[in-house]
Amino acid sequence: MDIKKIAMVGAGSMGGMMSLLFAELGTEVVVYDPSDENVKALMKKAKDTGLEHQLSSEKDYEALCKALPSPKIFFFSLPHGSVGDKTVNSLKPFLKSGDFIFDASNEHYASTERRQKICEPLGVNFIGSGVSGGYQSARHGPSMSPGGNKEAVEKMLPFLRKAAAKDAQGRPCVAWMGEGGAGHYVKMVHNGIEQGMMSALCETWGIMTQCLGMKYEEIAEIFEEWDTKGELTKSFLVSIGSDICRTKDPKNNSYVLDQVKDKVVQDVDETEGTGTWTIEEGSRLHVSIPTITAAHMFRLSSADADQRIHVHKSLEGHIKVGKIEVPDKKAFIEDLRKATYAAFLMSFVQGLDLLEHINQEKKWNLDFSSIISIWRGGCIIQSDHISDLLSKVFEHHKHIRGNLLTVHEVGHELLKCYPALKNVVLKAIEADAHIPSLSASWSYFRYSGDVDLPTQFMEAELDYFGNHMFDLKGAGAGKPVTGTHHFEWHPARGISEEHR
Repeated sequence: MDIKKIAMVGAGSMGGMMSLLFAELGTEVVVYDPSDENVKALMKKAKDTGLEHQLSSEKDYEALCKALPSPKIFFFSLPHGSVGDKTVNSLKPFLKSGDFIFDASNEHYASTERRQKICEPLGVNFIGSGVSGGYQSARHGPSMSPGGNKEAVEKMLPFLRKAAAKDAQGRPCVAWMGEGGAGHYVKMVHNGIEQGMMSALCETWGIMTQCLGMKYEEIAEIFEEWDTKGELTKSFLVSIGSDICRTKDPKNNSYVLDQVKDKVVQDVDETEGTGTWTIEEGSRLHVSIPTITAAHMFRLSSADADQRIHVHKSLEGHIKVGKIEVPDKKAFIEDLRKATYAAFLMSFVQGLDLLEHINQEKKWNLDFSSIISIWRGGCIIQSDHISDLLSKVFEHHKHIRGNLLTVHEVGHELLKCYPALKNVVLKAIEADAHIPSLSASWSYFRYSGDVDLPTQFMEAELDYFGNHMFDLKGAGAGKPVTGTHHFEWHPARGISEEHR
């Protein structure tokens, strides 16, 4: 399918940048956005970059549809939720069989599947796709994870490959993920992994600044070194971390980082829903994702700065982050690197475990090698060593099911980092530093591979008051199903019986 002209519904930061990318690649783009400001800002950027002849705008859906050739191709870049439903309903009177809607928003996979069912009787191809990498990648080439009808996606793929990010070997970071809402689900998990990685790195940065008293420039140099060699090679978040630590405001030559309030609000104000959905899905599918969950809860607590101030006053400021004294600073920074890498890798392990569970439920037949391949460029969780490791794992263990810690290569990779992670967690706790995701990663690694957990006591208490049943120790591992044994720890008695 030769795509020469498309519509972009939504001209905000992501939709606007994708419009310029498509225009630069020679595609005509007709834009619709109810915000005149968004459209004007986009048209100015188009003019500034010499692309004004490739972009135009329309004021309503009917005019937008009339401006397109057949089959009509629409890209959505919208807030998640009801806006997408309203947009589909507004377009319906003007849609014809064979038209395409490519939803590039951060949307919940269930909403995507609902809209696919609405469009299917009309013969309209509704593709739900993650678009990763933020507005910078949207401008020069994002990672994309389209899902939906395979034949429809394959018709779009030649166009998408031109626009997608390219990995180090020049391969486009886009592939069909699976039927239904698979594309948006993969993007949701990407963002969950992202939250775990971001939290681990910010906790490491906090230890460096607050506990070791390191200056921004020194941290920038270390992050730069981490990004160029070792297990964190070409990790996007580490790379931009170095830039952030160095960037100064030209107005006063002060570090921009010093001006940034310690509150992450994107989950609370619901401009971003993927992190919340990841936690919900982990709970629904009974998948342990503690690194990601701890990161999310950290963000939620950070968002309410006013409440934190009141709690601080209530505690009279008694607990403060202290200093970490180490005999060999260079060796401890190496431990920090390994601990950060371990938390990064465990974020991937947990996210991929969640994907495997939804894969079993929905029968999507996800290709995990393809998923890793689209995360090699143009996305926030790009981390070359981890991608290399996991690509080999999925190549050699094509039929693996379940937690990747069961794979020797992954488990032993983390085992090598375990002493460093443990040391960092212990030192950080002694200093009252903030390490929710690092400590959750340590705990996850410990209990995931232990065959004698104290949870037998918890199971006994559940049986004591709830008759919840239990398995016997000598009966083998068993499946995660209700046990077959109950012990009458304390027989239930009526009021009159209590006095006998």
